[in-house]
Amino acid sequence: MGEDDADTLSVDELVEYCRTQAGLLSGSVERMGAEADELLDEIDAEMATIRTRLEERPDAVTEPESPSSAVGPGSRDREADLAEIEALEADLEEKQTIVEAKQARMEAFQSLAADYTDLATDLQRDSDGWQAALEQIVQFEADHDAPAYFPDRQTLLEAAMVESETDDED
Repeated sequence: MGEDDADTLSVDELVEYCRTQAGLLSGSVERMGAEADELLDEIDAEMATIRTRLEERPDAVTEPESPSSAVGPGSRDREADLAEIEALEADLEEKQTIVEAKQARMEAFQSLAADYTDLATDLQRDSDGWQAALEQIVQFEADHDAPAYFPDRQTLLEAAMVESETDDED
């Protein structure tokens, strides 16, 4: 940020930046929550399919296991059905893993959003001017790896790094 930019910054604008970042993170959490809900609905549907398939096969539970060389009527159907159920179970496990990862990601985003909100409150209450506030935000974003949460948006940390590189080139 050059001198011209610095003159136009205020603590209130930096506080608003923190609140905006928190809002964007909260929006991401809502989107991820909706995606997780869709996956959970798919998991429920697949569980129902597996239960139905298993309930339709009571003979597989009560019938003694036939030798592997004997291929009786329905034996191939049962093997095919079992293979389909196993495929459904594998898909189910994969979706459960994705949901767990989304939940962990949502928690990280929620935590960072809360931290941005706390930072905004601290800046508003205890600010030693815009420059100190800016330094706090840049340090906060570095400590929390904030740029990783905003792939489509430049953080103040990234802007400061670009500015630093530009100053080093001069």
